[in-house]
Amino acid sequence: MNSLQSISRGAVTSWRSQSNALRIMRLFLGITWIYAGWDKASDPGFLTQGAPTYIGTQLAAFAQSSPIGFLLNHTIEHAVLVGAFVMISEFAIGIATLLSVAPNSAAFGGFAMATGLWLSSSFHTSPYFLASDSAYAILWLAYLLLLIGNRRMPSFNIERRGAIRAGVVASIAVLGSFAGRAFPKASAASTSAKSTSKASGKQIIKLADLKVGATYNFIHSSQGIPAVLFRTKTGVFAYSAICTHQGCTVSYNASSKRLQCPCHAAEFDPLKSASPVSGPAETPLAKVKVAVSGAWVVEA
Repeated sequence: MNSLQSISRGAVTSWRSQSNALRIMRLFLGITWIYAGWDKASDPGFLTQGAPTYIGTQLAAFAQSSPIGFLLNHTIEHAVLVGAFVMISEFAIGIATLLSVAPNSAAFGGFAMATGLWLSSSFHTSPYFLASDSAYAILWLAYLLLLIGNRRMPSFNIERRGAIRAGVVASIAVLGSFAGRAFPKASAASTSAKSTSKASGKQIIKLADLKVGATYNFIHSSQGIPAVLFRTKTGVFAYSAICTHQGCTVSYNASSKRLQCPCHAAEFDPLKSASPVSGPAETPLAKVKVAVSGAWVVEA
């Protein structure tokens, strides 16, 4: 009870002492990060392997073009833990920002998270100002610098009262995550179906640019997953590049004519329905529907 009273008094005092500009930034960032955590927690597919919004699928897609793709590839096989950590961290950063619990640390955490998201998912967005993650990174950095002012960055001293306050925020963040899981989005499935319908027919590559025997890596527009497109004498076909063992991203080896997983050496034969031929995987790669429409290969 004393800890809650202390947090309450500290929050009220901090709001009163800040300028209107800081209040606006603090309110917007805090609420946005809490909403981001709730959005993930209430998504039944976020931590469910095979779902369109599964965090592992997102990481695999990001790794295809991200400048830190080599790091993301190492997180894919622990995707559920990564997703849970991100979800709870977003809750905690948002709550701590609004309640002024370790505000400098929370602001730095928000800056680090926004920067990581920018490098992972929107680094190649052009023009750059369309990438919201970079804007959030700058906003968190500006908020942090305003909090620090002319003082040096404070040292991280672990005191009993501070540890208790941080523990309270962490507990609220965990409860928020469980609450989101208890009240899933009712329209998640229908939204996915609608987006798939709208994306049908999206152009992938011109048929003339894909020679017989060649492959082409692309990101499926509605599911957001990496996929590998093949062209043979009999036509075109594609498979998901998400390994069915632990969710790492497979790639095609032209010399062995197999799709290979870099994490645990699973191999799949694309000419036999992507069935596993070696390694720990037991199920084939998922098929991705494609077709030829005019001069283009399109999503079917």
